[in-house]
Amino acid sequence: MEDNNIKSVLARAGFSFKKQYGQNFLTDESLLDKIVALSGADEHCDVVEIGCGAGTLTRALAKKAAFVHAYEIDKTLQPVLSQTLAGLDNVEVVFRDFLKTRLDITECNLPPYRVVANLPYYITTPLIMMILEHSQKCLSLTVMVQEEVADRLCAQPNTPEYGAITANIAFWGSCRKVARVGREMFYPSPNVDSAVVRIDIERGRLGDVDGGLYKKVVQAAFSARRKTLENNLCRAFGLSREKAQGALIACGIDLKARGETLSPEIFVKLSSCIKDIK
Repeated sequence: MEDNNIKSVLARAGFSFKKQYGQNFLTDESLLDKIVALSGADEHCDVVEIGCGAGTLTRALAKKAAFVHAYEIDKTLQPVLSQTLAGLDNVEVVFRDFLKTRLDITECNLPPYRVVANLPYYITTPLIMMILEHSQKCLSLTVMVQEEVADRLCAQPNTPEYGAITANIAFWGSCRKVARVGREMFYPSPNVDSAVVRIDIERGRLGDVDGGLYKKVVQAAFSARRKTLENNLCRAFGLSREKAQGALIACGIDLKARGETLSPEIFVKLSSCIKDIK
């Protein structure tokens, strides 16, 4: 849908943008089609879209996917979506905060699916982790986020961008930045550029280790960046200094190491060591 058309639809519906929802809509059809292609959406799977906004990406997804289950928190977009999604019989819009959705119930009636979302900053981390940790059927997530957030999600160990969210995502799947989207591509234009990140879920990719324990180890490692990993482990797990040192030595980790230097694979190894000594 062309930019002028979506502006007209929004104006006729008397829609007012709400800052708290981070509402910036994409209208360029070639970019929308590119995002759909990057997401892997096709006739063989359903798509769950989170934050369908004015429905421009929803419509592009519907052209390729078997079915689109679109979630939108802002009910005032209903008259807009009734126009932008008119004539589509493979789209269902649910006006609900997706973070308050129980995935175990929602997934009962869904085949394997892919998630596509244009996310405001405040919802990015909780939504990604909610799906990674609790979904049984999601194949991948393709999310549009601020570019600096995208850099953190896909960062390599021992870089300034690498953090707890990076390591936590890596436990569940492989993450890569697949496209950059300038601020001028949105209506209205935000103050920052964005990027598209795709996470392909590969459960058990790092071996047989408890996800809850792994997450706690990662959180401990990054809880106080100025402190050594040894100190953080002692505090988080109630370990004696001797036991903390023993776990690090057993994993081949320098006693003065900090969390940002450890790869996800090393975090898995450390989680196993801590499980054995506790």
